[in-house]
Amino acid sequence: MLTSTATALLLCLSTAGTAAADDVPTDDDGAVSADETTDINDRQGWEDDTDQPLSELGPTACEHPSTWYSVTSKKAYHVPSGWNGTKYKDGPGGTIKVSVTKGGTISLEVSGSGEWSAGALLAKAKVTVSAKVAGSVTVTTGHEFSHEVTRNKYGHLQYGSWGYKVNWKRYRSSGRNCGSRVEIGHGKATLPTTETGWKYWETSS
Repeated sequence: MLTSTATALLLCLSTAGTAAADDVPTDDDGAVSADETTDINDRQGWEDDTDQPLSELGPTACEHPSTWYSVTSKKAYHVPSGWNGTKYKDGPGGTIKVSVTKGGTISLEVSGSGEWSAGALLAKAKVTVSAKVAGSVTVTTGHEFSHEVTRNKYGHLQYGSWGYKVNWKRYRSSGRNCGSRVEIGHGKATLPTTETGWKYWETSS
């Protein structure tokens, strides 16, 4: 997991190539302040084990823009906050009680090949994955939580955002026949959402 500073740098440097119709910058960078988030703890069984395929339908060659993005699959994923003061382990047995002791920012991460724009991908994901995805989410101190730990087991609690991992592709229209397209980029992205909270799991040691 990248630090908040490194991730922010990645977001700023994520546009490659010349701007196309789907790369037009907006005034909204997708950042979400702490007072706009919703706390949801311990979603047991919420995360997906495998990617969930999505439709790759997009504009035809007779439509605009001349390039476009397609989110081909998504997987529900708890995006960890990744800094000290947001992860705990206790046991064996008993009750684990925690709180966020250090604030920070959880940001989207994008990787891929070819020409792509993090901002354009975020806009596409808001439509095809969830309206709750954001470029970055602010975590503030507080948010106390407790959970019973199974006897002889160790309990773990990690704070983060209930987000998604996605696979994406970028296409360009090609030729004069409607529907003709050429892939010009592909990759992966990890997207936080406006819902944050504690993820709980247990281990034997």
